[in-house]
Amino acid sequence: MDYPQENISKLLRDLNEIGIALSAEKDHDRLLELILVKAMQLTNADGGTLYTCTDDQRLKFEILHNLSLHVHKGGTSNEAISFYPIALHDSDGKPNTHMVAASAVINGKTFNIPDAYASEEFDFSGTRNFDKKMGYRSISFLTVPMTNHEHEIIGVLQLINAMEKDSNTVIPFSSLDQQLVESLASQAAVTITNKTLIDAQRNLFDSFIQLIANAVDEKSPYTAGHCRRVPVITNMLADAVNKIDVGPLKDFSMTTDEKYELEVAAWLHDCGKITTPEYVVDKGTKLETIFDRIHLVDARFEILKRDMVIESLKSRLRKLGDVGELDRALKNDASLQEAFKKLAKEREDIRTYNIGGEVLADEDFMRIEEIASRTYNHNNETVNLLTDEEKQNLQISRGTLSVREREIINNHVAVTIKMLESLPYPKHLAKVPEYAGGHHEKMDGTGYPNQLTKEQMSLQARMIAIADVFEALTAADRPYKKAMPLSQSLKILGQMKLDNHVDADLFDIFVNEKVYLDYAYQYLDKSQIDEIDFNTIPGHVPFN
Repeated sequence: MDYPQENISKLLRDLNEIGIALSAEKDHDRLLELILVKAMQLTNADGGTLYTCTDDQRLKFEILHNLSLHVHKGGTSNEAISFYPIALHDSDGKPNTHMVAASAVINGKTFNIPDAYASEEFDFSGTRNFDKKMGYRSISFLTVPMTNHEHEIIGVLQLINAMEKDSNTVIPFSSLDQQLVESLASQAAVTITNKTLIDAQRNLFDSFIQLIANAVDEKSPYTAGHCRRVPVITNMLADAVNKIDVGPLKDFSMTTDEKYELEVAAWLHDCGKITTPEYVVDKGTKLETIFDRIHLVDARFEILKRDMVIESLKSRLRKLGDVGELDRALKNDASLQEAFKKLAKEREDIRTYNIGGEVLADEDFMRIEEIASRTYNHNNETVNLLTDEEKQNLQISRGTLSVREREIINNHVAVTIKMLESLPYPKHLAKVPEYAGGHHEKMDGTGYPNQLTKEQMSLQARMIAIADVFEALTAADRPYKKAMPLSQSLKILGQMKLDNHVDADLFDIFVNEKVYLDYAYQYLDKSQIDEIDFNTIPGHVPFN
């Protein structure tokens, strides 16, 4: 097709605008579609096919368009192309030069064919079969290899039947058509390559952050999965906030890039735990360090029993000489048996306190003091039954962590922030440290590590905070508690709303939009999904 001189400048402007549009398109399928459609528009072609080169030396059909036949396959059509890929070499390794698309790759050159039916250079039998089946005639062909800036051919752009605008008859592709499409193909190849590299870098980055999260989870069998599940809940909540059309957050929304930034932060929210000692992360009882020291305490109780038996024997040996009589005497020693019962009760109490399941009352503290004051003889020294450190651990009021251990755990957030702030983020990920670093802050400013208030936190950071709490409440892999049913988890979360510890607006969306239930069906045991009486959920306010 020949263009008047006055139209050439318009075509060049169109080509430039196409280049800009290609650079702006982020979706791979839409990008390929745009390349083919724009090439057809530039040359007024009736049809076209876009192929991409595969790693196994084939040309894969990506998109097929034909305006006259109303055919649109591949790309964004959601209709697969059934044609087999075109091999660049035969089974003997010889180049496939009889197929025009393959030859364009092998020779690295454009083929402009005025009439395929008259061509003796290439095999168009497949084209003729297609034409016969569809009642069509494929005449003019323009087959252009797509070569990127690294001189690699990544695909082929093939146009069919240039149409004369006035008569709508098929004409050959002009030399200008060829130059325009070659220019477009070159731009398109560079764009596709750049996008492929960007996608590869993003995949590497995503895999790396998931590797870090998995490494944190793998440190402890008791938190395995936490770093993987928090992003799931965060994404579900973000989607719900994006869709909500009532309440204070109805005008809030996030772009695709902003949601990705939030997801990255959720994956990395606990990366600082990679520096936390395993014995603290895994601590299932109050006396546990490298191992549960309750077994040492058990041994000391046995020593106490031994000392009591020895003391009793000493007083009886003077009177009794018969061994059988001695055994009967010990069994009948009421004071000794009573002392054994007292020891057994004290031992059981210590085991109960070691679990850390209940909040200690004043009498519990006194009971621990009483038992700890018992003494026994060890290497001719009088030793207390419990060391001061063991006593202090058993007197932990809530949970299993001491103040020092709690500080170690809390420090993981400061380490997380420090680690994440050291990375050179692109602009669209710049807020990752802030989002990830706020998951233990509370709305009233009593959280850690920076005692931020609600007003000082982004909504995204508050989303991760709720996700983190809910995952911990419902998790079935913690050593210090059983997995909670949904009803109990929501009651605790609701009380945290009333106490101004979690964001009230996000809690309302979390409950009313049933984010908790969507998550439960996918990730919780069926036994945890119980009936919920919302009248018993603190702070629950249904949407009108």
